[in-house]
Amino acid sequence: MSIKETLTNLVYKRAPGPLPAFNILDLIRFLRILAESERMGRGKIARKLDLGEGTTRTIIKRLTEESLITKSRSGCSLTYKGKKLWSKIREILPKIVEIEDNELTLAPYSVAVLVKGCAKKVKSGLEQRDAAIISGARSAVTMVFKDNRLIIPGVSFDLRRDYPLAFRDIMRLMKPEEGDVIIISSADTLKCAEYGALAAALSII
Repeated sequence: MSIKETLTNLVYKRAPGPLPAFNILDLIRFLRILAESERMGRGKIARKLDLGEGTTRTIIKRLTEESLITKSRSGCSLTYKGKKLWSKIREILPKIVEIEDNELTLAPYSVAVLVKGCAKKVKSGLEQRDAAIISGARSAVTMVFKDNRLIIPGVSFDLRRDYPLAFRDIMRLMKPEEGDVIIISSADTLKCAEYGALAAALSII
């Protein structure tokens, strides 16, 4: 079962019934927060995710039932099973970082995501842009790393030459390898920028 299928099952496992109050993007962000913090209380998690207490409680309940997290007085933490799931996500999405303004950022907040080995799944990049916008972003730019060059399909055959500031930042932060994809999502809030980047990445996983 793919990571995408695993996460989808976690969200919709109890269907039919009311639609869940959270989605795959929330799960990825939740797992990432716990992986980076080791242990965190529910209130702080809700603030970090910018989600309501009720939605956060529902996610915690679902992940606890699936033995992916454990709860204690000091907060929530990933179990061995949860760490293993996050490790698999990180194999595909090893870098999710906030990025500073450059020629390719088109809103106050921007998040870049590295998608390993998926360059062949990128066509024009419009599919990734649309996925990002549907998830709340204002724009998204998709790049592939091919023949030691960063390329924006249909826009730039050599990012180093055409967008030097963006190229410098991306290479420093993302360190792509042959066949990798980088997506920069820009939005009016950091949450929407991250949602957009993750939604665009999921469209090619």
